[in-house]
Amino acid sequence: MRYQIKHFEFDASSLVLSENKGSVAIRHNEALLLKLFLENPNTVLSKDQILTHVWQDKVVSEQAVFQNISNLRNIFGADAIKTYAKRGYVWQLPFQIATENTLTTEHVNKSSKSKGFRPLILAVSVMLAAVFVIALNMKAPPQSTISLIEFVSHSNQSLNLADKLDFEVTPLNSISNAEFHATQILSYKTLSEQHPIILTGEMSDAGGVHLIDFKLVGPHGQWQGQVIAETAAKAADKLNKHLLQSVVLDWVNVPATPDVKLAMLTLAHQKNAQDLIILNQLANTYLQSNKLDTAMSLADKLEQLAKLQQNNVQQGNALLLQSTILTRKELVELSAHKLERAIEQYQQINDHKRLADAYNAKSWLDHLDNDYSNVKQSLLTSAEHALAINDIERELHALTYLSVMAHKHKNQGDKYHYLQLAESKMNAYKLPQYHYAKVPFHYAIYADNPADKEPHLKQVLEYTKLTPDHWVAQSSRKQLLTYYLDTERLNLAKALVEPLNTATPQNTLLKARLALAEQDYEHFESLGKQAFEQAQLAGSLELSLDIALLLCHDPKQQINHDFYYDYINQNATARWSKRNQTKLHAINLI
Repeated sequence: MRYQIKHFEFDASSLVLSENKGSVAIRHNEALLLKLFLENPNTVLSKDQILTHVWQDKVVSEQAVFQNISNLRNIFGADAIKTYAKRGYVWQLPFQIATENTLTTEHVNKSSKSKGFRPLILAVSVMLAAVFVIALNMKAPPQSTISLIEFVSHSNQSLNLADKLDFEVTPLNSISNAEFHATQILSYKTLSEQHPIILTGEMSDAGGVHLIDFKLVGPHGQWQGQVIAETAAKAADKLNKHLLQSVVLDWVNVPATPDVKLAMLTLAHQKNAQDLIILNQLANTYLQSNKLDTAMSLADKLEQLAKLQQNNVQQGNALLLQSTILTRKELVELSAHKLERAIEQYQQINDHKRLADAYNAKSWLDHLDNDYSNVKQSLLTSAEHALAINDIERELHALTYLSVMAHKHKNQGDKYHYLQLAESKMNAYKLPQYHYAKVPFHYAIYADNPADKEPHLKQVLEYTKLTPDHWVAQSSRKQLLTYYLDTERLNLAKALVEPLNTATPQNTLLKARLALAEQDYEHFESLGKQAFEQAQLAGSLELSLDIALLLCHDPKQQINHDFYYDYINQNATARWSKRNQTKLHAINLI
């Protein structure tokens, strides 16, 4: 008997699967399983039934069933087979039985019309990638007007940067470089209507070279990097040539998914393999996607090219990136060696900003070595380097992080001292209120139980009313919702979640959790899938994993669990798995 399924044809007698007249690779057991499903339409088949009919007397584990079902889904789509938790599996796709010359009886699982689910993210990513490739050839030239905040100069050479750029440059004199960076979340909102693309940065000379450290901010992202040359004029010329590459303005000015942005970077690197800023960005993008081996390979390449170009700052960046990857791989000793070499490169050109970052990274290695004295010294050194160039955000981060580290190492005096010092500096710098949210956020970390955390977390939300998507606000909202749901105070949970009106994956996830608590399972399913797609499109791996884990706990078994099981199995990081060990054990993934 032959079956027609979408554009596939399956011969159940010979167990041959074809697609558009061409053969499709399918294992013998997968073909037997497909035959079993098609011969039993609208029937829930248990794992035991599948093992008996497909593997007969052979002794295999239940994992074999899952693996074969997963492979069939890869061929026919995630919605082809539906999972009924603790019951079994049912074929979902409509099919027809073929006679010699015609197609006759049609079998359709009626529930598949309304309940079948195939994650949209793969199709959307492919579509957007195709659109991007077309756009490379068809779109209008990117906006070429740049608003320039006067660069801070730590240099002995004067330079009018606006004269060196082949763009229409609008001076932006209403805000300084330091003010913009310290208040960017709010200040960019205010400025962006008239100044959608803003260039800002610093110039310095040390060790016989001139360094321009720049950041380009736009409506859809940020692009930053460093150029280095023998003179200020040559450095400015390098910056101009770099900014003229289409990928730079596209990155900040064109909306795109992470997959599309990765394609943009890959093409840009192929076009200009000697541009170290693009290569650095490409390596970091792979790191953010947790593709550590690819990121390490690119970081090694960056180090070698930077060495050939005698570029200390990019050599340091490559080594710092390698250290970060090795730390994630728990190769601490080798990570420390790479980090020490990165610091040496930065010291040669007196690069305070990258030295602040490197000593911040060193504090974590000191923490893993259980050496609080070195942790403290590393973070104070980081703060000193940030202070030397008036980098307020890096300085405050070092001090608040030191407070957290003191808490981890049970040093009560330092824990409160450095948090209070950070708060006093916020006052001195006259920072926007959202900066102060970190203070009650840390007090919540130090509280002993959820009831004691509650007032501090609510204070965080007060401080971040104008910046509701700031990470401290998102984390505080998540903790408060968990507390309210655990204590069955649905009225407070609803009051917390219902006002959220920005369509972020974090917000949608909170709404899904509330729907689950209210036993509104249809709404929960819809919101959960929406949150997963949003997290995927945003390129947020850990959030995607969090949502997949929640969807695996659907009490009504309406959701295709195996897709999310498989996603967790393939993508879970060691850090995430450790944090969610209990939940993973509950669904037999550990």
